[in-house]
Amino acid sequence: MSTQNLMIPQVYPAKLDIMETEKAIKLVKDTFETELAAVLELTRVSAPLYVRPESGLNDDLNGVERPVQFDIKDIGADVAIVHSLAKWKRMALKRYGFKPETGLYTDMNAIRRDEELDNLHSVYVDQWDWEKVILDEDRTLHFLKHTVREILSAIVATQKILCARFEQLDCFITKDVHFVSSQELEDLYPDLTPKERENEICKRYGVVFITQIGGKLRSGKPHDGRAPDYDDWDLNGDLLIWYPVLNRAIELSSMGIRVDAAALNRQLTLAGCENRRELPFHKMLLNNELPLTMGGGIGQSRLCMVLLQKAHIGEVQASVWPDDMMGACEANGIHLL
Repeated sequence: MSTQNLMIPQVYPAKLDIMETEKAIKLVKDTFETELAAVLELTRVSAPLYVRPESGLNDDLNGVERPVQFDIKDIGADVAIVHSLAKWKRMALKRYGFKPETGLYTDMNAIRRDEELDNLHSVYVDQWDWEKVILDEDRTLHFLKHTVREILSAIVATQKILCARFEQLDCFITKDVHFVSSQELEDLYPDLTPKERENEICKRYGVVFITQIGGKLRSGKPHDGRAPDYDDWDLNGDLLIWYPVLNRAIELSSMGIRVDAAALNRQLTLAGCENRRELPFHKMLLNNELPLTMGGGIGQSRLCMVLLQKAHIGEVQASVWPDDMMGACEANGIHLL
């Protein structure tokens, strides 16, 4: 039963009807895009929906997700729907000649067919993907934290404008963010699962950024999976909030300073992915032919869901859901688009 992953709030009066919801979605997307571009000095660019598998540009996420592939008759080859654009964005920064402290953002659309569907996860993924050029001296936790605060300021500014337009909504996300490493979090709650740890820390602080995700902790397990060839596992993290509608922690953004040649070498070995060194993207990176960068993704539907205080991502995104999930939602006043 797909409803085993479905969370139904005990009391859920939807604060916006369907027409108000559509207007609010447009306001959130237009406002946040402008705010994000301003605080990070980003320029919007166009991005691909699919890439050639042999290019090495697609991301493996946790390493087990299967990309959607199809053939194109006129080129006589297969292409794969992107999982994310982390590697493509770095190539684009070089191609377009972006200078340090400037970068790009784009609309990333993807299909993740192996996603487990629930209140937060859909097969259809829509994100603002961003990437900017940085200097070698910027490859620090201090610079990462500074950027986290800038992104959070864009979210809070968007929330303020939304709540001024729709007074029935609450401004519950603050600019105060608590930073904690994944190892510190494990040390705090050694008997809990990673997701349970996230709930506990977010319930305590409201807004949290968990750093250093991907490598194994002292328990022998990572906090969460990360591909070895885009984020530097020592300089990345997830931005989470405590979400009162579902009474749980929710991730709004995953981001990080990207691997340089040394970090890529180290992480490919740790992950047992040495064969990737022969792929075009990885060769360029190992030869120091790509700029040093940082970047991340911010879910468009996820941010709309949270700011509009919805119980299910399907209330702000038109997608496909199991019949039993749709029935359970409708029976509880959760109207999926």
